[in-house]
Amino acid sequence: MRQFYNFVKKEFYHVLRDPKTLLMLFGVPIAQIVLFGFALTNEIKNSNIVIVDNAKDIASQQLIYKIKASKYFNVNQLFMDPGKIDNAFKSGKIKIALVIPPNFNTDLEHLHRSELQIIADASDPNTATTLTNYMTAIIQDYQALLWKDASIPYTIRSEQRMLYNPELVGAPNFVPGVVAMVLLLICVVMTSISIVKEKEMGTLEVLLVSPFNPILVILSKMVPYIVVSLINLTVILILSVYLLDLPLKGNLFLLFGESLIFITTGLALGLLISTVTDSQQTAMNTSFLLTMLPTMLLSGYLFPIENMPLFLRLISNIVPAKWFYIIIKSIMLKGLGIKYIWKETLILTGMAVFFLVVSLRNFKIRLQ
Repeated sequence: MRQFYNFVKKEFYHVLRDPKTLLMLFGVPIAQIVLFGFALTNEIKNSNIVIVDNAKDIASQQLIYKIKASKYFNVNQLFMDPGKIDNAFKSGKIKIALVIPPNFNTDLEHLHRSELQIIADASDPNTATTLTNYMTAIIQDYQALLWKDASIPYTIRSEQRMLYNPELVGAPNFVPGVVAMVLLLICVVMTSISIVKEKEMGTLEVLLVSPFNPILVILSKMVPYIVVSLINLTVILILSVYLLDLPLKGNLFLLFGESLIFITTGLALGLLISTVTDSQQTAMNTSFLLTMLPTMLLSGYLFPIENMPLFLRLISNIVPAKWFYIIIKSIMLKGLGIKYIWKETLILTGMAVFFLVVSLRNFKIRLQ
C-alpha cells in the first residue's frame, strides 16, 4: 500500500509542476463555465425595436411603457415613418417593429378590440419567433390589465405554470451540460495524454514489468485526476450558484457521488483511448472527437434529442454525458433523489465498469 501511495504522490508532482497542465486543469474549466453560462442562453435580451405609434393616445403610451419596462427590448424610436421600417431592417439596426394603428384607444373603449402589427426579421427564424412571442406576451399582459374590471362574455383564460425554472432563464439548462463536458474533457484528455506520454518515453513498460502490480500502476495515474475533477466540480458548483444564480435543490452528497461515477467513466474512457494510440497528439485528437462533439450534439443540452432522427437517438444512448446531464439536472434543479435517477446511475456505472475492464485488459495484452 505504501508503494501505491508513493506512485500516487509521484503523479501529483507530475501534474502540479507543469504550469500548462495546471492552466488546462483549472483555468480552462472556470473560463468555460463562466463564458458558457453567460453566453449560452435561449433568452434574447435588449433587442432593438422600433415602435410606429400612429395613435399617440393614452392606450398606446401605456403599451409602450410596458414594452420599455421589459428586459427584452430597447425602444430606439417611437415615431417613425412606416416607409422607413424596411430600411431599418435591411441595415440590421432592428430585429422587430410594432405598428400601432390610429384610434387605438377609441377602438378599445368602444369596439373592445383593436389590431396591432408585429413585424420581425425572419432571416433568423428562431430569433424572430422568440421576439414575437415576447411581444405577444407583453400585449396579452396589457390586454389582461384592461379586461381586469370588464365583463367579457365567453372569455377563456389560461394560466401557465413553469416548474423548476419559472423565469425561463438559460443557465439552468446549459450549465449542467457544460459541467458534463468539462469533467469529461479533463478526465479523458488528461488521462489518455498522461499514459501515452509514458509510453512514448518508454517508462510505462518499465513500470508494468516492475514488482509492483501493473493494475495499481495504472490506477495510481488516475487518482490525481479524480481529485482534480472533484475540485473542479466544487469550483464549478460555487460559480454556478453564486455567479449564475443556479439553484442547488438536491442532496449535495448524492451529486458528488454521481459525479464520481461519471468521472470514473471518463477516466476509464481515457485509459481505453491510450491503449489504441501511440502519440500524445493522436490521443488528444481522439479524446476531443469522442468527448466534445458527442457531448455538445448528442447529450441533449444544446439540441433536443427528441427532435433527432432515430439512428441519432440510438447513438445518443452510448454517450455518457447524456445520462449525467439527466442526473445533474434532476438533482440540482428538481431536487430529486436516487429513487428517480437509479436507471441513469446504473447505466453510467455499467459504462464505467465496461470501459475500465476493457482498457485494463488491453493494457496487459499490449504491453506484455
